[in-house]
Amino acid sequence: MNAELWANLHEQMHMIRHNFHFDDFDVNLCGSFLTAELVAQERIGKSAFEIGTGNPGMANLAEQGGIGCAIQVLAGDVGKTILACLLSRYVYGAELGVLASAYAGLGCILGHDYPFWHWFHGGKGVACNAAALILIWPMGGLFSCLIGLTAVLLTGYLPLGAVLIPAAFILPAFLEYGPESGFLTVLMTFIMLRQHAPGLRNMILGTEKKVDL
Repeated sequence: MNAELWANLHEQMHMIRHNFHFDDFDVNLCGSFLTAELVAQERIGKSAFEIGTGNPGMANLAEQGGIGCAIQVLAGDVGKTILACLLSRYVYGAELGVLASAYAGLGCILGHDYPFWHWFHGGKGVACNAAALILIWPMGGLFSCLIGLTAVLLTGYLPLGAVLIPAAFILPAFLEYGPESGFLTVLMTFIMLRQHAPGLRNMILGTEKKVDL
């Protein structure tokens, strides 16, 4: 049974490598555009990496620049994810179907989290992740976002909600669109875990700052 499981995993990873071709660079470029950096420079006069937590994301800009900055960052991050998914659907929609959005979403998340122009140090990809999941499957994506939001409302911990968003989408992705979509969602969850590992560790230690929504 284990051999059969590993054979299936190997086959799925081969399919992922095979399909991750042309517009990988295009969607990665979309993700590499850090909206928070632009907003911080324009509204605060400093780099997003130099203020607050140093994270170029909505939460940091909300704390340092107010709700207006946060809305602009959210709009930009969601917008670039939509652009990446639409581009991928236009080029590969007939061949890959909904998987075109899944690959584009993953590429955009990678670009956002590891932008080449900033030594591969970027944001945490929460908005990009949420937008990508909704574009892959609106009902499942909204459900996953609701799970993450509920976790934050109940605990006050952003890292927990952030990781639960893609994690809650894994099983629906497998059931609705098959193994390849499921494995892509597993990769998204792994990336989110890696990005939020310090916050999750602090949460366990009781030193993570809580948010009041």
